[in-house]
Amino acid sequence: MFGRRTEGQAAAPRKPATAPASPAPRQEGAVAAPAAAVKPLPPKQAPKPAAPARSDHRSENYYQIKTTIFNALIDTIDLTQLAQLDSESAREEIRDIVNEILSIKNVVMSISEQEALLQDICNDVLGYGPLEPLLARDDIADIMVNGCERTFIEVNGKVELTNIRFRDNSQLMNICQRIVSQVGRRVDESSPICDARLPDGSRVNVIVPPLAIDGPALTIRKFRRDKLMMNDLVQYNSISQEGAEVLGIIGKVRCNVLISGGTGSGKTTLLNCLTGFIDTDERVITCEDAAELQLQQPHVVRLETRPPNLEGQGQVTMTELVRNCLRMRPERIIVGEVRGPEAFDLLQAMNTGHDGSMGTLHANSPREALSRLESMITMGGYALPSKTIREMICGSIDVVIQAARLRDGSRRITHITEVLGTEGDVIITQDLFVYDIEGEDETGRIIGKHKSTGIARPSFWDRARYYNQHQALAAALDRAQG
Repeated sequence: MFGRRTEGQAAAPRKPATAPASPAPRQEGAVAAPAAAVKPLPPKQAPKPAAPARSDHRSENYYQIKTTIFNALIDTIDLTQLAQLDSESAREEIRDIVNEILSIKNVVMSISEQEALLQDICNDVLGYGPLEPLLARDDIADIMVNGCERTFIEVNGKVELTNIRFRDNSQLMNICQRIVSQVGRRVDESSPICDARLPDGSRVNVIVPPLAIDGPALTIRKFRRDKLMMNDLVQYNSISQEGAEVLGIIGKVRCNVLISGGTGSGKTTLLNCLTGFIDTDERVITCEDAAELQLQQPHVVRLETRPPNLEGQGQVTMTELVRNCLRMRPERIIVGEVRGPEAFDLLQAMNTGHDGSMGTLHANSPREALSRLESMITMGGYALPSKTIREMICGSIDVVIQAARLRDGSRRITHITEVLGTEGDVIITQDLFVYDIEGEDETGRIIGKHKSTGIARPSFWDRARYYNQHQALAAALDRAQG
């Protein structure tokens, strides 16, 4: 059958699906396995005190059987030919061979165990191993793998321990390598930190030994299959209906926007929603460390930074990407995350005709976001007076949108803030909307309300009039005050 090894020039039958070359004597309750592939179980030891309780319904014997069958499969199948099959055909091919190996080895398993074994092995060969069931779930926001024994997930804003485990740290390391290699990156002892992404845009961070002491640490920020829109944020109470209308107008009238928030506060999701108001005839260029934005416009150019190669050459930084954007005739520039000296180039772009540009950064309030922006420019080595930098910020940024992850796990847009200008050496800001926490219910969920501050005519009123959005803006603000 296609996908199995052949020998010589003629299509010879595949290798018999018996045990690999170095058989080991059978043990009661287990199957024969090559000594080099499956180590015998060590004597029972007292459990490690630091290990958390894990509801893992699979026995060690199951994993020993799985290792044996997996090694026999790899010795039997031709992975080169298997790669030419579509996913469904490849899975059927693997399942046929595994069933035959199980029969030859007289492995006694229940139907549910056998089905789990088949699924696990297919995931190991074709996908991301034990991670596949978690990646298939759309209710998970984050997957956090702390070595081969512990895998946590975030669901509904809460972190919980799963029963997902890896065979050992080598299997986890192989999966990390598979993920990062798909985007042309590498992770090993010489380069132990890597940012990457999955094909669906989910963001991945990997850190491996010697920096990660207890084994590879893999963190995946999952993206939903159904892309969130601004109306979805209203349904989740992340923003009020009136606030969402104002944000839509901000996107339409080409205000320069900075989205601020802590880790996991929903900055990228909000940025994706905001870009939904960009006209389809605009040329948009995105710059990211790991491409994860999901713009729906037809005229989008996506750029991604590149780490150095083994010789330390070939690195392309965010600063270089943003500078190159200016030569690509952009109408809007969107920076996935502002982290360093590229802040100066982004402000320059915003101030030189690229209205409607956007970016995100880590900060806990709108005023702190502006201070961090100033610090990034200063650390970039630009010998400019503080007053000049602040004037540049005020001349470039129109609106700061603050996102936050509250203590109950919910995500809220807490501020929509205008940047008005400077008074002396101080940047003057003005809140349009704020989220007021009123208390919590009996389940611990925070109760609050988005409130208008009563500003009838924001500083971008003339811009809204130019784009014929001033009436909609006035109506939204009037309803928010009522």
